Amino acid sequence: MLDGEAIDWDKEGVAESEVREGMQRLARVIGKRGETTETKAAPSPEAPPLPPPPPPPRPSDDRFIGDFRLVRKLGEGGMGVVYEAEQQHPRRPVALKVIRGGAHVSPDTLKLFQREAQTLARLRHPGIAALYETGATEEGLHFFAMELVRGSTLTAWLGQRPAGPLTPHEVKLRLSIFKKICDAVAYAHQKGVIHRDLKPANVLIPKPTAGSSMQDEVPDVKVLDFGLARITDSDVQATTYVTEMGKIRGTLPYMSPEQVRGNPDEIDLRTDVYALGVMLYEMMTGALPYDLSKAQIPEAVRIICEQAPKSISASFTGTRHLDADVITIAGKCLEKETSRRYQSAAALGDDIQRYLSDQTILARPPSAVYQLRKLAARHKGVFAFAATVFVLVTALAVTMTIQAVRIAKERDRANQEAETARQVSEFLEGLFKVSDPSEARGNEITAREILDAGAERIDRELKDQPKTRARLLGTMGETFVSLGLAKRADELLQGSLRANADSFGPDSVEYAGALVALGQSQSARGAYRDATALARQALSITERRIVVDDTRRLKAKYLLGSSLLFAGDVDEGTRHLSEGLEAIEASRTPDDRMRIWFLNDLAIAEIGNGRLDEAGRYLERALEFREHVYPNELDPERIMGLGNLADVLFRQGDTARARPMLEQYVRNIKAVYGANHINMANALESLAEVDLKEGRLSEARSHSERSLAVLEHNGLRRSPVVVNFLVTRAQIEEAEGNLAPAEALLREGIEIVIASRGYNSAALLNPIDVLAQLLRRTDRSVEADSMDARAAEIRKKTGQASSLPVGVNTPSSRIKKGDEKR
Repeated sequence: MLDGEAIDWDKEGVAESEVREGMQRLARVIGKRGETTETKAAPSPEAPPLPPPPPPPRPSDDRFIGDFRLVRKLGEGGMGVVYEAEQQHPRRPVALKVIRGGAHVSPDTLKLFQREAQTLARLRHPGIAALYETGATEEGLHFFAMELVRGSTLTAWLGQRPAGPLTPHEVKLRLSIFKKICDAVAYAHQKGVIHRDLKPANVLIPKPTAGSSMQDEVPDVKVLDFGLARITDSDVQATTYVTEMGKIRGTLPYMSPEQVRGNPDEIDLRTDVYALGVMLYEMMTGALPYDLSKAQIPEAVRIICEQAPKSISASFTGTRHLDADVITIAGKCLEKETSRRYQSAAALGDDIQRYLSDQTILARPPSAVYQLRKLAARHKGVFAFAATVFVLVTALAVTMTIQAVRIAKERDRANQEAETARQVSEFLEGLFKVSDPSEARGNEITAREILDAGAERIDRELKDQPKTRARLLGTMGETFVSLGLAKRADELLQGSLRANADSFGPDSVEYAGALVALGQSQSARGAYRDATALARQALSITERRIVVDDTRRLKAKYLLGSSLLFAGDVDEGTRHLSEGLEAIEASRTPDDRMRIWFLNDLAIAEIGNGRLDEAGRYLERALEFREHVYPNELDPERIMGLGNLADVLFRQGDTARARPMLEQYVRNIKAVYGANHINMANALESLAEVDLKEGRLSEARSHSERSLAVLEHNGLRRSPVVVNFLVTRAQIEEAEGNLAPAEALLREGIEIVIASRGYNSAALLNPIDVLAQLLRRTDRSVEADSMDARAAEIRKKTGQASSLPVGVNTPSSRIKKGDEKR
């Protein structure tokens, strides 16, 4: 203009109303001072003022405020309304804030409005929305235009975060956003501006730019609404707490105690620190430190000024506990005394940054442990390596110590075992001296006499050696079980149980072993319920004391499954037997001897369920293991395997293969056990069944009579194990035409089962079925129908198709258990 150049009144910058008006005034001044102004072509003093450029044409349906076309309303507050607008010169989107009341606005409101514009004019920071222009229309409508931020408020952003407890990553993300808010507020403080209305609704989170993700990046922030701000160097006398109408300006839950008291002299930078503390509390917990939702203003003021805030750690819900540093920072912000708070938003932001970078914060005393923890967090790699080395060295030391203790215990146990074995050896050596002619004095000494003498010497000579006494009593008792001498075996095993309890304690594996041995004896006598109780107790001990499925635990498992099976609890018994077999076969070093036991009794369960083919498969597997483990043909386990398979072949109707096996089985039993051993009763009874089926009634009667005589010899004539023997004998009598004796034998068997096992035992099925057939043969159909109904009821209750094989139940009996060590 001084050079006389033509002015482009539509040029960017010039077109702004205030600039254009100033230039026009300047043109008039230059015209009056043309004689003294050094210009090339100054305007003439008499020239009229330059006219303003004509306004651009506007669509008739648009609404304008000054140079701004309104697009939509963004929001409104107590003092004004904010629109999204488009500035025409220059063309850009803006947020246009228009004061309420138009030309009739009150002086106080206008003062606040002008103060906000004055405040924003001071501030140029990325975290604060920038002011573009202020002005008033010809109608007196005051406005100012500022940076338009597209996004959501912090309140809305928090509501959109993933639901559920806060993860450590989410906590750090929120603290990083809070750090940016603190930086913006700290800048305002440096410019002498106190916000006085900080809250999540006055913070905007801009929409992420293309290619960024709010899940992975810390978003920017924009602090808004400085309508209640105070400029410290020129507004000391103003307060925004109470107007002449008694209305509160600000947001009560975020106001500090000095702010709600209304004394402007107390309000300083630390007032904003308090509000930031409330925001931090809310960002971490989703709640406010005070519940003011139902409180009247006087009560709310009292709560803020006097009541302690709710603990942030109690309100926090996260996948981990809230770090003590964050709790300390929030607590320091919310102190009621301003001197105890952070002295500025910058100090608060510094501590947040120190926490995020794993440094010690200034709000808590720096103890040695605390500083070491922070140092480790900053140097994770080095400390992780050092910690790994430390852990390895410690683990090695602990392992070596444990190994040393274990070796010492094993050494002591081995020494004790060696001493016990020596004492047992000396005892047995002295026991068998009774066979020396000088000791026997010419008499023949039987094995039974030697064992009886030994049992008496145990009580007499080993009273001061409890562990040796416990071992020998158990061994002698199990030997008597193998010999079929159940009564004497029970006496010795009861003594072994007491001795093991005294020597090792009632929760020891030694005591559990004694329980199993006594349970085997009870099972051999048909006392399956007693055996089941002992087995449960033993299994409970071994499961607590033994980590892996070793032989002691498996023996208890086997005894429980077997006893339940023969007591009629087929489902539970089968479950325990199957679990035991699975444990053996899953072992790296499976115990094939124990595997034979489980396969054998699972075959019994399949026989009881009428699945003979499945039973045969179990027994064939068992026989393969028997032949591998026991190469001697006369080994008791090989003998039992032969008898088991022969029994199933007979049940399947293959008598041609079953007879030679059974005959060999009888010969081997006699050679190993003797003619009166209880296993011989089983062998003879099976052979009698084959004879009966093939019509050899004379041989069948002979074998049946001999089998019952063996049971009588062993005191088992009234035991439930005799039932199948009585059924076979009754069938022989019926085949010979002796119907009355046959019926008497069947009813005797039924009475024995009922007396020992009750009215619903599956052992009743075999004698009841045979008796029903006999009754129909003698034209007693009514009684026969009654028997059939009784059998159907038992089958329904027990779930069994037929009676289980009920033979002599010793550790090495036909289709029963086997203890290969006997």
